[in-house]
Amino acid sequence: MDTTAGTWLPHEITSDTIGTTDIVGWLTGQGQDGLSRLLADRKAVVFRGFGVTPESIEPVLDQVVPNRLPYVHGNSPRTKVSGNLYTSTEYPQEFTISMHNEMSYAHHWPKRLVFFCQIAPASGGATPVLDGELWLASLDDEVREAFAGGIRYVQNLHDGFGFGKSWMDTFETDDRAEVERFLEGTESEWEWGPEGIRIIQHRPATVRHPITGSEVWFNQADQFHPAGLGDKTASELYDILEPDEFPQHATFADGSPIPDRYVEHIQNRGLELAVDVPWQPGDLMLIDNILVAHGRRPFEGSRRVLVAMSD
Repeated sequence: MDTTAGTWLPHEITSDTIGTTDIVGWLTGQGQDGLSRLLADRKAVVFRGFGVTPESIEPVLDQVVPNRLPYVHGNSPRTKVSGNLYTSTEYPQEFTISMHNEMSYAHHWPKRLVFFCQIAPASGGATPVLDGELWLASLDDEVREAFAGGIRYVQNLHDGFGFGKSWMDTFETDDRAEVERFLEGTESEWEWGPEGIRIIQHRPATVRHPITGSEVWFNQADQFHPAGLGDKTASELYDILEPDEFPQHATFADGSPIPDRYVEHIQNRGLELAVDVPWQPGDLMLIDNILVAHGRRPFEGSRRVLVAMSD
């Protein structure tokens, strides 16, 4: 594992380090078992200088994220580009996106993510990544113990008019029966109302990696919680809605509120310990979505980073 002063860093691979510019051939030679072992060991791998373009990305994706997953039940705004390749979060560029593991609030989450830089920003816009084991260890004992019983996530997905994402965008369908089929077997509770659907899920705050056995901080309580929205946005929502009516909300598993200071502590520790990965056009980063959390730094200018995921 790469370290600097005891801090984890993603592993970087270039044509010089592997002795070829044929990234597809190299990946094919590793095989899926080899890539799984590489990710379990390195946690995140950055590929630079291979000249990957939007026109040549498909065979690379076929190797690093086979059986690509749709972004169904995802909670951030994205646009599908093609074949389960999406834009990364379309969140205003002046804001930081806090650290998280993709869809860790859901019953099923992707095991791998790959990011591809098509257009690099004029400044900023790095993707911070964070060792989930380090994140867990950095939290105060009081916070870790408070979350030991798990988390209750609430989503209020509207019918097309309201705050946040609609249920149609979230599940990539306008068929209610298809939504129910997806939710069956996910240990979720749901109820249709006059304005959309309300979904409640209970999930653990930590998980263990199936290969390494490492216990990692693995939840999005801070992103679902009003305190994670910023003072202005949270106060505007509080003025018109009760917390359980927010587009998304989180409490402890028993329904008791999560203190704002816990949310701030979690977010601050995550961003302080994260390692920024800057982008140049053609760069890719493959991460183990259980072992590594990711986010986004603010940026100026145009930025287009695409993401795909697999189980």
